[in-house]
Amino acid sequence: MTTKDKAGLIIDNISLAFGGVQAIHALSIEISEPEILGIIGPNGAGKTCILNCINGFYRPQKGHIFWRNEEITGLPPHKIAQLGIARAFQNLALYNGLSVLENLMAARHMKIKQNMVTGALYFGWARKEEIEHRKRVEEIIDFLEMEAIRNKMVGSLSYGQRKKVDLGRALSLEPDLLLLDEPMGGMGTDEKGDIARYIIDIYVYRKIPIIIVEHDMRVVMDICDRIVALDFGNKIAEGTPKEISKNHQVIAAYLGKGEER
Repeated sequence: MTTKDKAGLIIDNISLAFGGVQAIHALSIEISEPEILGIIGPNGAGKTCILNCINGFYRPQKGHIFWRNEEITGLPPHKIAQLGIARAFQNLALYNGLSVLENLMAARHMKIKQNMVTGALYFGWARKEEIEHRKRVEEIIDFLEMEAIRNKMVGSLSYGQRKKVDLGRALSLEPDLLLLDEPMGGMGTDEKGDIARYIIDIYVYRKIPIIIVEHDMRVVMDICDRIVALDFGNKIAEGTPKEISKNHQVIAAYLGKGEER
């Protein structure tokens, strides 16, 4: 691939293996403008591994990843987050002993400019900054309709509510690229509908690219602009939902095996 000069995310021919198991093989994906990109495939196809490579949890043995003309391959997760890439996780990474509000405020720490010394010396500045962060968090609570649970301990919430908090934590970073790893996993039909609506609203209002890994094919087909299909770490198809739904390789590898539709 010779398009490193294009703004956006470029995954350039990456490969990732664990021992003798090839998780990703010579994979290339490009997002040069805002869109909702779905990544599908059977269990073990390498979907989550792609997100792990993007946000620095894994380092591919081959290939490169670029974000806005800067190579981010192998950067630590906190550095990648500082560049505007945020993620909601399949396995929730929340502070169960803190409230919803406190979890969202904790996620804002990368945005805080004052340190302990300047905060003590210039209390007014620090106070003003804290108020600004609180305002952003309040907007997210309102956006995700979490007013009723704002002061509840996260550990006491239902699984669907905690998934919503995890999405809120990612939004607290004000991302320019949002990675969503099975954001609707384990949810009922109504909860899935709510999350799908939030994802569309994020895309509409923030105008950012979103990458979503999801097993529910109804959701993927309904909200994604483009879909990449994987099988055993290989990209077997890429195209619009309509094109993917008619692709024989995808049907054989995934859609025809009784997965959710």
